[in-house]
Amino acid sequence: MPALDDLEATIASAPSALVAFSGGVDSSLVAAAAARVLGERALAVTAVSPALATGELDGARAVAAAVGIGHRAISTDELARDGYRRNAADRCYHCKSELYDRLAVLAHNEGFAVTFSGANVDDLGDWRPGLRAAAEHAVRHPLVEAGFRKRDVRNTATQLRIPSADKPAMPCLASRLPYGTAVDPATLAQIDRAESAIKALGYRDLRVRHLGGLGKVELADDDLARAHTSDDARRAILDTVLAAGYTDAAIDDEPLRSGSFTGIRSIPLAIA
Repeated sequence: MPALDDLEATIASAPSALVAFSGGVDSSLVAAAAARVLGERALAVTAVSPALATGELDGARAVAAAVGIGHRAISTDELARDGYRRNAADRCYHCKSELYDRLAVLAHNEGFAVTFSGANVDDLGDWRPGLRAAAEHAVRHPLVEAGFRKRDVRNTATQLRIPSADKPAMPCLASRLPYGTAVDPATLAQIDRAESAIKALGYRDLRVRHLGGLGKVELADDDLARAHTSDDARRAILDTVLAAGYTDAAIDDEPLRSGSFTGIRSIPLAIA
């Protein structure tokens, strides 16, 4: 199993770095290691746009403070890109291109040598068009270079007591739309309202899939069992979806599986 020393040695090969920082466990581990190795020569940067779910920026700020890395929020405008709005299978390429364009400007203006992402080895076997954008911008992936898989990331983050060690994955809100359904701010806001309201009911790991007028809720195993065994819990979930502006609401009988909505899985994508 790769060790923290391996990750820190990888990061130490850079004189300074920006960390593309969502506040999820992967980028949090990279940020924590960068803070340990580079100190003030590392900066975590979170992109803010309509596709960022409510609460994610505050969470990222809290994690950055906990691991001791400087943090900055920047605005991105992926919705200005036709390829992103069209929402084809390469949507993430256009999103990450926007992000890395902005980070490249920041790195140039403030003298940061490299940009790090939180991609890990497991990401290489999935459909990740954003990795192509990373390659075009010479973004480095320290977790990949050090041989970290997702389980290694969570284990090491737990050892370091990083607050996001057990944080569920939270991809951008656009991932709730089927490919081919155009992305627009109003739709993203509707999804966000529905998910935020369900989280307020005490559910932690979920998605509201946007299917026109139907908001279809996917819940993790434990939460799905809770919803199935209580009519009141089920009704409360459905009511929050309807209150968010959907004309119909449903709860998927299958548990949440990240990436299941793309219809494209296990297609290796090289990063260099």
